Amino acid sequence: MPENNEQPISKEQFPNVVKVRNDDRPLYFGELENKKFKFQEGSEVSWADPEEVSQKELREHIEPWLTSLFQSEHLSLLAGSGLTHAVHHLATGKGAAGMGALTLVTQQDNINAAAGASASQAGRKKGNVEDQLRVANELLRGLEILQNNQADTLREELEVGMKTFAKSILKSETGIATALDKPRERAFNTLVTFLMSFASRIGTRDRLNIFTTNYDRLIEAGAELAGVHLLDRFLGSLMPIFRSSRLDLDMHYNPPGIRGEPRYLEGVARFTKLHGSVDWIQTGKDIRRIGLPFGADAVEPYLQAPGLGGATAHKLMIYPNAAKDRETADYPYVELFRDLASAVCRPNSTLVTYGYSFGDEHINRVIRDMLTIPSTHLVVISFDDPLDRIMKTYEEIGRPSQISLLIGPALADLTTLTENYLPKAAIDKTTFRMSELLKQRLGTQQGASKPKQQAAEDGICRRSAHRYD
Repeated sequence: MPENNEQPISKEQFPNVVKVRNDDRPLYFGELENKKFKFQEGSEVSWADPEEVSQKELREHIEPWLTSLFQSEHLSLLAGSGLTHAVHHLATGKGAAGMGALTLVTQQDNINAAAGASASQAGRKKGNVEDQLRVANELLRGLEILQNNQADTLREELEVGMKTFAKSILKSETGIATALDKPRERAFNTLVTFLMSFASRIGTRDRLNIFTTNYDRLIEAGAELAGVHLLDRFLGSLMPIFRSSRLDLDMHYNPPGIRGEPRYLEGVARFTKLHGSVDWIQTGKDIRRIGLPFGADAVEPYLQAPGLGGATAHKLMIYPNAAKDRETADYPYVELFRDLASAVCRPNSTLVTYGYSFGDEHINRVIRDMLTIPSTHLVVISFDDPLDRIMKTYEEIGRPSQISLLIGPALADLTTLTENYLPKAAIDKTTFRMSELLKQRLGTQQGASKPKQQAAEDGICRRSAHRYD
């Protein structure tokens, strides 16, 4: 936010915000016609000419800083809905579709009023379908306790609402899965590059932790293409079951000729879906993950599997909301949020958020607690900040030296971000080293090595895309 003696910031003119390294405060800038950038008048930019900054100068300022942070002892990624929208836009040319408000007969006005109050507390202008579902489920519990006749009607309406909500989540997956070949390939290649920038960690560092507030399985699909194995709380093969006891399970191997010194297996990350998932179902006292294909048209056919006890869409674990954190005290969300706190609230920890708008107060509380540890760092990457929640949170926390900001299309567009600002993944570094070695041995010219490197990278991308097809 601008100081009292500064000019008010125009988001239309200066939609991008950068604050990394030794920047004293957030720097606002916009794009010029010649694909260069201009900072807001009065900005103190020590590393470039504020009147005309190239993308190369931005990259030289940002990428080494992120590379250093990504090799922190503990690294976590928190992905919000912005990631799904970004990948969906790459694949289809448009953002992922959301779901409109629920249409209820039972207590519609009271539910909407309570949902609106929840949204206001979270800094949003109006309630959404998640607010409505949470409030409606709370009301249903009350009506069941009172043995009110309206309980049956509301339960049936919620059943329909949950089916519709699940279908809207799957619609985003379907849009990506059924997109034209080339844009779909480009979207998944970008997603794989994004994930590998985080997952490529040296063996002496802790595993990457991936957290998401999304209900879809986009990260799971991207990890599968990238060859990254995700460790979560589910155990089992046919119908994995959620386990409360979080054993510190991992994957190791024994190098040939070395005994008693197991090493980390590469390509492994810990994964937590904080708000549940479209393929999680409550069966009795257990929570199981069903075999729902990525991009399925509907969830109902997969609820008929033996062992699910006639489960309905109302038993899907996809409706907790962030405005109030009552649900985080309930199973299994207490376990999931405990994983978040234990992963980030420790020394030498870096948390990177992408596409997260800071609308979830219980997550924000964990982040604030994390930043009370001096050696921790928060990196916020977001395509935009329409409600100013990110900048308001930045100001409220009051620890600017521990927070880096990359906001706006010039920085956080997923393609731009992966190509220019995120650290190169280990596979890219290996390809580069191979190219350099060939150049030294065979006397190849500098200009000739670049096509070889690019061809190798393209080959890797094509192989990844073919695995999906």
